[in-house]
Amino acid sequence: MPSLGPPRRLTDFASCAGCAGKIAPSGITEILRHLPRPTDQNVLVGTETHDDAGIYRLTDEIALVQTVDFFPPVVDDPYVYGQIAAANALSDVYAMGGTPKTALNIVGYPDDELGDFEWLGLILQGGAERCAVAGTAILGGHSVRQAEIKFGLAVTGIVHPQRFWTNAGARPGDLLVLTKPLGTGFVTSAAKKDACPPDVLQAACASMIQLNVLGRDALLAVSGVHAVTDVTGFGLAGHAYEMAAGSDATLAINLGELPTIDGVERHHLTRFRTRASRTNAEYVKAHCRIEGTPDPVPLEFAWDAQTSGGLLISIESARAKELIRELQIRGSAAAAIVGEVRKREEASLVLRS
Repeated sequence: MPSLGPPRRLTDFASCAGCAGKIAPSGITEILRHLPRPTDQNVLVGTETHDDAGIYRLTDEIALVQTVDFFPPVVDDPYVYGQIAAANALSDVYAMGGTPKTALNIVGYPDDELGDFEWLGLILQGGAERCAVAGTAILGGHSVRQAEIKFGLAVTGIVHPQRFWTNAGARPGDLLVLTKPLGTGFVTSAAKKDACPPDVLQAACASMIQLNVLGRDALLAVSGVHAVTDVTGFGLAGHAYEMAAGSDATLAINLGELPTIDGVERHHLTRFRTRASRTNAEYVKAHCRIEGTPDPVPLEFAWDAQTSGGLLISIESARAKELIRELQIRGSAAAAIVGEVRKREEASLVLRS
């Protein structure tokens, strides 16, 4: 890759780490209260359950899946940053069971300060590479001058209007499966402070770049799938709570079973917490019960904001092992049973040692 002129690092143009830069989930909840509910009967999924994307029925056979996602740099390699941002944006369509068809680039870039577009060119190339792998056509985009670099995609996909997944269908007796390891927030925060071993950063990047089409395809190969969401800025606990609330059920997570990026614990990288770790914990605390006396380190992984994280899946218990096999065959970054769904209890979310 060509050397870059500017002496500053890409992450110097980021005030936060990827999806950790989202408005806190409690803030999003407050904002959504002010939005009117759509009255169009063709809106099949809106904002009611904080789902991954919206779904709009066009015909009896085709519905649109629409989403948008962008964030500041999480790594200093602009090409890899572009790949990660694109994979993250495409993920919302996969989480609904859809196929992403078109995308628009969204760019914020300080061209007045940097003086050239070398970084931006590489960022866009990285995003285009992931879209090409996904079979998604980039139709254009929009850019603004901005002090902080930002990149992402607005994505439109398609799905059958009677065959899609939401985060609101989990059923008591289901098992919970996770398809990527946790810890990207710790890794990217440590890397920004030059405190992350290169091999750990490389492992995190490989996971973030991986398209969640692997999880979608594994799900399509089995039956008994009841609810799906991708794990991003609200952390595993935040997204699990939203699945529980939308499903009127309780999700119990086994902290000892959580897959994590190799090297994060060994190098004590959980000390590099983002602001989102605190806001994610605050978001669920009134609805969460901690069972046993869990080690504080695994508990930190439940709060950690993920960038381009995996799918959290609620599936019929008899089908869980089959799903694990399908994920492994496809090379998913992780394939782990991490908990179960119970009938609604006082707490919507249980974290247990």
